[in-house]
Amino acid sequence: MAENYYRMCQQHIGKCVVITEHNGRRHYGRITRVDNKHVYLQPLGNRGFGYGWGWGWGWGYPVALGAIAGFALAGLLFW
Repeated sequence: MAENYYRMCQQHIGKCVVITEHNGRRHYGRITRVDNKHVYLQPLGNRGFGYGWGWGWGWGYPVALGAIAGFALAGLLFW
C-alpha cells in the first residue's frame, strides 16, 4: 500500500493535500518532496498543528508513507 501512496504523492508534488494517518491524525500541507519512506509537507498557514519552519524542516515535515490511510487534494476541500 505504501508503494501506491508513494506514486500518488510523487504525482502531486507541489499540490496542497490532506493526508490522514491510520490513527486518524490529519496533515494539511503542500507536498515538497517524496522519498521511499516519507512524504514531506510544507504546512498550510496555521493548519500545521505544531510544526513550523522555525523547527528546521527545510523540506517540510515528514509523514511516513506506511502510516497513510487516506489522501485527498486540499484544493477540493478548501476552495
